[in-house]
Amino acid sequence: MPLFLYTPRLQGQNTPKYSNEFLAIGVGARALAMSNAMTSVADDATAGYWNPAALTDIEYRHQFTAQHAAYFAGIANYDYISYARAIDTDSHFALSVIRLGIDDIPDTRFLFDDNGRLNYDNIDFFSAQDYAFIFSYARSVGLIFGKPFGRGLTFGMNFKVIRRKVGDFADAWGFGLDAAMKYRHYDWDFGIMIRDVSTTFNSWAINQENLAAVFSQTNNDLPGNSVELTLPKLIAGASRTFPISDKIGLLTSADLVFTFDGRRNTLVKTGFASFEPQFGFEFDYEDKFFVRMGVGNFQRIKEFSRAAGSTDQMYWTFQPNMGLGIKLDDLVIDYALTDIGNVAESPYSHVFSLKYSLEALPGMFAKDKRKERDEKSK
Repeated sequence: MPLFLYTPRLQGQNTPKYSNEFLAIGVGARALAMSNAMTSVADDATAGYWNPAALTDIEYRHQFTAQHAAYFAGIANYDYISYARAIDTDSHFALSVIRLGIDDIPDTRFLFDDNGRLNYDNIDFFSAQDYAFIFSYARSVGLIFGKPFGRGLTFGMNFKVIRRKVGDFADAWGFGLDAAMKYRHYDWDFGIMIRDVSTTFNSWAINQENLAAVFSQTNNDLPGNSVELTLPKLIAGASRTFPISDKIGLLTSADLVFTFDGRRNTLVKTGFASFEPQFGFEFDYEDKFFVRMGVGNFQRIKEFSRAAGSTDQMYWTFQPNMGLGIKLDDLVIDYALTDIGNVAESPYSHVFSLKYSLEALPGMFAKDKRKERDEKSK
């Protein structure tokens, strides 16, 4: 019965290892093509997700981004939309909405009528939906301890509202905060993002009346209302742009993701924290055409062998990604091909995203990165 696939998530411990994991997928085809190594790279409306401090790098007064992706052969749909706006020369805000949904799940609890006959008319359908509403704010810092610091340092904050719903069986509301900073030093950018710095709280309400009959038939205990906690995650990143020629440039980036919810299957894991690296690369031609690639998701997998007397072997895997982008004045179109390192486990995922900008910021606040890079390379 498909319903049983979703009931374990309703009985989560207070601090489950993968709480609110739909918020770890990432947004924007550019980021996904670069294996999510974006903490120090994001410079558009997607920064509300990757690093809210980077919102001050947006070159426009208004900017919109949108993305749609289908996972597992279209079973799950992942959608994202955001809007960012400059408040003044030193501060920006953004609003982002994320939805991960599995729709048209058959509810077969009443497939058999009271006489034991099969009746397909009794099948209803429901959705399992996860929503996140993210309110972001960023501000540049001009003074540190009373001394001029320039415009290279910014701080940002997210306030998140989480809404999760599994048909009429269970739903949850959650709240949390993220904190971030970004610093630019010549050709280098550095970023730190602390997700769920406040610990994010999801309060689950279970509709026991809807579940009582099925759980009694299977001799399972009914889940009760609970509070699910999402522990903090620290992401630190650095990136640099290298001029290859007058028209071609290379952006390289690397992130380290630290989790503190127990041992995970990552490159390095200890009892205190687990961490894994993510690497991204972006080639641009005249800042209009982009080729991107990345590598991440390093895991150690056991290879099971059926041969007599053989020993199971452990080996490392990783996930490469790639993508393309094109800038058409105020419109940017990005594409990413993801999951290509795990074809046996899930199909290819094609991700498209759009970015549209209005009203370029004037004067010194508009950043011509191509010009800056060319001048520094001389």
